[in-house]
Amino acid sequence: MKFQIEKNLRQIQEEIAPYKPNIIAVTKYFDENAIMEAYAAGIRDFAESRVIEGSEKINRLPEEIRANSTFHFIGHLQTNKAKRAVENFDVIHSVDSVRLAQKISEYAQGINKVQKILLQVNIAGETQKTGFEAEEMLNSLPQIMNMHGIKLIGLMCMTPLGDSPDRIRDYFRQVRELRDLVSKRYGAVLKELSMGMSQDYVIAAQEGSTMLRIGRRLFS
Repeated sequence: MKFQIEKNLRQIQEEIAPYKPNIIAVTKYFDENAIMEAYAAGIRDFAESRVIEGSEKINRLPEEIRANSTFHFIGHLQTNKAKRAVENFDVIHSVDSVRLAQKISEYAQGINKVQKILLQVNIAGETQKTGFEAEEMLNSLPQIMNMHGIKLIGLMCMTPLGDSPDRIRDYFRQVRELRDLVSKRYGAVLKELSMGMSQDYVIAAQEGSTMLRIGRRLFS
């Protein structure tokens, strides 16, 4: 199957101009051939949401792509799969509990790695989604920031499907303001905001996202 990734990427960049967040290609529904095509189009960041399938896919890629790309894990991560995630992914976006952060810290130290992580915030309070509530995240931050083997680089969120553009914008704004509050309260510089997917990436870019997680909009 041939995609129009270069054309789609150019259109996305035009839609979000003048903002220039990092565009991460979500490849969970696509094989390594799609990753190679995206790489040829200039993309260097790829995301998976399943640890085992994603790890196997990464390891089947040509050495040049593995060496020159950044691999992100964006799905719900169970603690019993944290070791595999640490071994295969450069950035884990979906850290949703202190316990998971502790496991990642433990496994990263075991292989002398500093694992980059983001904390997932359940900004809309959806019962079917995981993630920290805002106050819970703020209270947990000192403990997480003192863990060895991990580097906290930002916050991640997902908005409810079907919400109005105004509500989606408000959620993204709340996460950005939460990130700024973290900086003010703890002196921690969290550079990254992983916000926005295929259905809401334009709003996310306008509200300060630094990482857009885009799948079907790229691979169509």
